[in-house]
Amino acid sequence: MPFALPNATSVTANPTQAELREWVLEFMPRVTETEFGNLNYQARILARLTPSTFFVSDAPTGKQVMARDEAEQWAAKQDAYVAEQDMVLMEGYIGPDPAFRTGTRLFMEKSNSNVPAMQQQLYFPRDEDWTPEFTVIYTPGLRVPEHHEECLILVDLDNYVTRVMGSDYFGESKMGGLRMWNKLVYDRGGLAMHSGAKTFPAESTADGAERLALIIGLSGTGKTTTTFRNVKGSLPVQDDFIALMPGGTVHTTENGCFAKSFGLDPDDEPTIYGGATRPDAWLESVAVDPETGKVDFFDDSYTANGRVTFPLENIRHRDPRDLPKAHYLFILNRNENLIPAVAKLKPEQAAYYFMLGETKGTSAGGAHEAGKNLRVPGTNPFWFEEESSMGNRFLELLETCELEVYLFNTGRVGGPDDDERSKKVRIPHSAAVQEAIVDGTIEWEEDPDFGYLVASSLPGIDDDELLQPRKLYERQGRMDEYRALVERLATERAEYLAKFTSLDQSIVKAG
Repeated sequence: MPFALPNATSVTANPTQAELREWVLEFMPRVTETEFGNLNYQARILARLTPSTFFVSDAPTGKQVMARDEAEQWAAKQDAYVAEQDMVLMEGYIGPDPAFRTGTRLFMEKSNSNVPAMQQQLYFPRDEDWTPEFTVIYTPGLRVPEHHEECLILVDLDNYVTRVMGSDYFGESKMGGLRMWNKLVYDRGGLAMHSGAKTFPAESTADGAERLALIIGLSGTGKTTTTFRNVKGSLPVQDDFIALMPGGTVHTTENGCFAKSFGLDPDDEPTIYGGATRPDAWLESVAVDPETGKVDFFDDSYTANGRVTFPLENIRHRDPRDLPKAHYLFILNRNENLIPAVAKLKPEQAAYYFMLGETKGTSAGGAHEAGKNLRVPGTNPFWFEEESSMGNRFLELLETCELEVYLFNTGRVGGPDDDERSKKVRIPHSAAVQEAIVDGTIEWEEDPDFGYLVASSLPGIDDDELLQPRKLYERQGRMDEYRALVERLATERAEYLAKFTSLDQSIVKAG
C-alpha cells in the first residue's frame, strides 16, 4: 500500500505553473521578478545539509543514522505541523520509461510554492497508471533548533519516505526523491550515478553510430556545463542522475534542468543561459537588483550557489527514450595541480578513479565542502550505505559493457587561482577534448607517474602543459614540488581506499 499522507488544513493537487507563480507572489517574502519575467527567491538555506541528514535505521549503515523510535517522534511532530497548514501535492515520475519509471510525490507547504513549481519542471508528468512509490514531505516552516541550521532531513528507505524540516533549499526536494532512487536502482541490479548524459549524433561520429556519453562529477565541477556544451552537434539528454544497467543500458530521471547560475555566460554556456533567462524558469538565491530586476550571474555576495530550473522542452535536447548504450564515461575532477586536461583510463583504473571521486569542493556542496580537497566515491554524495557496494557494482557493470573511460580536469594545473604560475583548463579546452575523443584524433602515451594515458597530441589544444602537467613543473624548475605531490597523492589515495574494507581489492591495487 502507498504511504498515507498526513492530514492537512487543505491540499491542492498538481496546480499549474501559473497558480504556483500567483501563490509565490502572494505568500512568499524575498521574491523578486527579474528582467526576464521569471521569479527569484532568496532562500535562507543555501545548499544541501549533510550534517542535518539522517537515514532511519536501528543498525549501522555506514551513514549518519537515527533510530526509528526517535525518527517516528520527529515524524509525528511534522504530521502535527502539517495538520495546520495549507499544502500542495505535486505528483509525477522519476524517469520516462514505462518499464523503469518511479511514481513520486512532493507534499509541500503552500507558503513555499516555488519548490513544487521547480519540482514540477523536473518530474515527468503523471498519467492514469501513476501510483506513488516515493514520498517527500517538506515543511520549511517547521524549524528544528536541536539540529544543524535548525533543519532535519530523515530518509526512510524501508518506506521510501523522506521528510524535510526547516530547510527552504529546493535541492532537498530534488534529492529527496533521487536519494531513494539510488537504492531502488541498486536493488534492480544497476547503479544510480550522479551523472549528466549527452549524445553525439550519428553524423558526427567516425563510425556513423550515435554515441552516448555519461558525465559524472560533484556539484560545481562542471558536470552541467560539460553536458550542455554543444560539441559536434551533441545534444543534452539528462542533467543530473542516471541509472547504468548491465550491458550499458541507461535510464534517465528528470524532465528539466537544475543548474548552478553563478558565472553563467551566454558565450560559454548559451544553452543553459537561454533556459535560465526565459519567463518560465525559476531562480533561487541568484543576485537580482530588487528595484530594477537586473540579474547578475557573477555576483556571489549572497552565495555562489545560486540555482535555476527550467524544462528541457525549452532547449534543444535529445529525447531521453530509446537511448543507445553508454559508450563514453567522463569523470570530472576540479583539480589544481597534477591532473591533465584529459587522461584515458585503462579498465582496471576506471573503478579506482570512480571510487576516489576527487575534486575541489565548491559552495554547491555546502560551506563545509567549499574550497576543500574532497574525495566522494562515485562523485555521488547521496549513496544509501557504505560506499564499497557502489564501487563493486561499478566494477561488475564495467565487465558487462564497453565503456571508454576518461578523467577530465575542469580546474587548473600548476597551482590554485592565486598562483600566477598556474594555468586554467577552460571550457573551450574541455570541448576540444570531447571533440577529439569522438573523432579518435588524440595521440596517447603512458604517464610515467600515474600509469594512465595522457595526450601527446590533441587537436584544438596547443599547450602541452595542459595535457601533461609534468612539463609545466619541469619548465618552471618545480620538480621537487611535483615529486612530493605525486608521493603524497599515492599515500593519501591508498589510505583513503583502505577505509572501504569490503571493496574489491583489484580496485584498491589499480593505482
